[in-house]
Amino acid sequence: MLFAGQVDQVDLPGVEGDFGVLAGHAPVVALLRPGLVTAIAGSTRDRFVVFGGVAEFSHDDLTILAESATSVEDLDLAGLEAEIAGMQESLAKKSPGTELDHAIAQLDHYKSIRFTLAPTTAF
Repeated sequence: MLFAGQVDQVDLPGVEGDFGVLAGHAPVVALLRPGLVTAIAGSTRDRFVVFGGVAEFSHDDLTILAESATSVEDLDLAGLEAEIAGMQESLAKKSPGTELDHAIAQLDHYKSIRFTLAPTTAF
């Protein structure tokens, strides 16, 4: 478990677009793409990087089951950049078709995390 607590709002990276969840939100189950989750409690913002997963909200409880997650402060940015570079190299070896399309989509998601994190210094 990476985080548990009471918050006012949680912003999530959904596969169909980013969205926020507040108390009283309609029940929802959503697929997550790699990106940033922001938990907001008053003026405090806790940020986490998730690499895909599922979010389920019901009865004022939000549960996120992520393939992988870490706090922004603990993210190994150099490791992420190396993984992106490795993914780009492996793309050259894939033949056109579904496998290549999937690999390109995954690479784009990982790059979006990198570029979202880079310009942000603090909340």
